[in-house]
Amino acid sequence: MDTSKFIKSFLIIILITSCSEVSDIDKFNLIVDEQWNKVISDNPVYASSMGDLSRNQEWGDSSLRKIYQDHEYEKEMLVELESINPKSFSEDDLTNYRLFVKQVSESVEMQQYKLYLLPFSHRGGIQLLHDTTSVLPFRSIDHYIDWIERLKKVPDLITNEIAIASQGIENKVMPPKILMERVKEQIKLQANTTAYKSPFFKHFAEMDSRLFSEDEIKEIQDQALEVISRDIIPAYKNLLKFFEKEYLPNCRVSIGISDIPNGKAYYEFTARRFTTTDLTPEEIHQIGLKEVKRIRDEMDDVIESVSWKGTFKGFLNDLRTNPKFYFDNPDDLFKEYLATSKRLDPELVNLFKVLPSIPYGIKPIPEESAPDTTTAYYQRPAADGSRAGYYYVNLYRPEVRPKYEIEVLSVHEAVPGHHLQIALAMELDLPNFRKYGGFTAFVEGWGLYSESLGYDMGLYKDPYSKFGQLTYDMWRAIRLVVDTGMHYMDWSRQDAINYFLDNSAKTQQDIINEVDRYINWPGQALAYKIGQLKILELKNRSKEKLGDLYDVKDFHHEVLKRGAIPLYMLEENIDAWIEDTLNL
Repeated sequence: MDTSKFIKSFLIIILITSCSEVSDIDKFNLIVDEQWNKVISDNPVYASSMGDLSRNQEWGDSSLRKIYQDHEYEKEMLVELESINPKSFSEDDLTNYRLFVKQVSESVEMQQYKLYLLPFSHRGGIQLLHDTTSVLPFRSIDHYIDWIERLKKVPDLITNEIAIASQGIENKVMPPKILMERVKEQIKLQANTTAYKSPFFKHFAEMDSRLFSEDEIKEIQDQALEVISRDIIPAYKNLLKFFEKEYLPNCRVSIGISDIPNGKAYYEFTARRFTTTDLTPEEIHQIGLKEVKRIRDEMDDVIESVSWKGTFKGFLNDLRTNPKFYFDNPDDLFKEYLATSKRLDPELVNLFKVLPSIPYGIKPIPEESAPDTTTAYYQRPAADGSRAGYYYVNLYRPEVRPKYEIEVLSVHEAVPGHHLQIALAMELDLPNFRKYGGFTAFVEGWGLYSESLGYDMGLYKDPYSKFGQLTYDMWRAIRLVVDTGMHYMDWSRQDAINYFLDNSAKTQQDIINEVDRYINWPGQALAYKIGQLKILELKNRSKEKLGDLYDVKDFHHEVLKRGAIPLYMLEENIDAWIEDTLNL
C-alpha cells in the first residue's frame, strides 16, 4: 500500500483522537495498531513469513520515493506520540509507550545520516534474493506459482536498487570497496549463468515428489526456467554492468563508517542505539580491552591444565591447524551439531520455569551464501506456527569449523539462547511491535549470557570445549575493540584481523568474515558483550541481595517475561523484583 494512504489514515486517526472523549491510551493504541498494519502492508515477504499470504506474489515498494514518504510518516507519527500524556497509563501500557516512542524517535534521528543510500551488503540483499525461499511456505502448487509471480518483478527491484545506489554516489554515501568486491562476485553468480544453473532454480529443482505429481513439477519448473531466463538473468546482467562501471569505481578505499559525511556522529548514535546505553565509543573500547585481558587470564589457566609447553600464539596455531580438532567432511560436522542440540533440551527444566512450545530445527546455511557469512545464525519461527525456528550452521570448509566450538555455538543460537528467548517472546501477551521486534543488546546479550549456562547443563567438560567457550567470550570482547577501532579510531582492516588472530583461537576464515561483517554493520557487534555484562551484573546483584531467596529459575523468568527490552529498562525491572522479593 502507498505510504500516502497511511498518512491519510494517520491524519484521520489524529482527527478522531483530537476529540476530548478519546483517551490518551486509546489514541496510543490506535497509532500502534496503524503502524503495525503499515509494517505488514509495506513488507509482503515479511507478511508471508508470518503466515499472512494475502500478498504472497508481491515484494513491496522499494523505491527512493517510498523511502522519503516513510520518513515523513515517521516524523508525523513522532509528533503525535509526543502529544500524548502517559501519566494515567498502567505499568504495562507505560512500558509499551516508552518502547514505541524510543523506536520511532531513533528511526527519525537516523534519517539524517542517509544510510538508506547504501543498498548493497555482502551478507544479504538483492544479489542473494533466492535465499528468500527459506522463510516462505511451499506446501502447495499455488505457493510455487506465487513465487514465480514474485520473480517476474525482480527487475523492478533491481531498477530501484540502482536508483538508490546512484543517489548514494551523488551524496558521497558509499561503502568500502573491499566489501563490494564480494558483492560483485555474488552478482556474477546470478548474471553469468544459465537458467538451469541459476540459484533461483535450485528451489524448483528440489520440489518434493511426495507432495506433487511429476506433471505438476514439470509444469512449475518450465514456468520457472522461462522467468529466470527471460526476466531474472537479464536484470542481473544489467545490475552487474552498473556495478562494475559506475558503482565500484566510486566506492571508498577506507573501511570506517566515520569516513562518510557525518559518519563519526552516526557511529556515536548507532553505538548508543545498539547498546541501549549512553556509553561512548571510547568507553566501549576500554571495556573491550579490559574484558580481553580478563578472558586471556582464564585461557592461560586452561592452557596450563593441558600441559602445553609452548607459547600462547603457538597454542592458538595448534587449535587452528591440528586435524584432530576438525571433521573431514560436512556430513560428520552436521551430525555433531544435531547430537549436541539433542543433549541440550533435557537440561532446560533445571534452569527455566517456562519453556517455549514452538520447536526448533537445524539446517545448513545455503551453499551460495556460506562462504561469505558467519559460523551460524538463528531464524525465528513463523508467527502462525507453520514454520519452526531454525538454527543454521555453516558447513562450508569443515576443516576450518572446530569441534570445540560446537557446544558453545549451539547454546547461543538454539537453547537456552536465541530460540528459547525469541520463541518465548512470541508467546507473550505483548503488542506485535514488541513480540516480533526487540533490542539487539538484550537479544544478543542473552545469547552470549546463555553460553555461560553451558556449565550448568553439563557442557565444557573437556578442556578444549572450555577453551571453545572462552574463545567465544573473547570473540565478543574483541568486537568491542575492533568495531570501535575501525569505525572510530582509524584502525585498518588488517589491524582488526591481526588483533583477532593474536587474541582468539578463531580460524582465519572466520576472522576475515567476522571483520568484514563489522565493517558492513557498524555498531551491531557492540551489543553482545555489553548486553551480556549487564545481565551478569544483574544476576550477581540478585544473588548478593537475595541470598537464600535467590533462585536462578526466578531470575531467568524475570529477565525473559517482558520480551526484549533496553538494558536500562531490564535493570529497572530486576531492581523492582529484588525489592518485591525482599518485602514478601
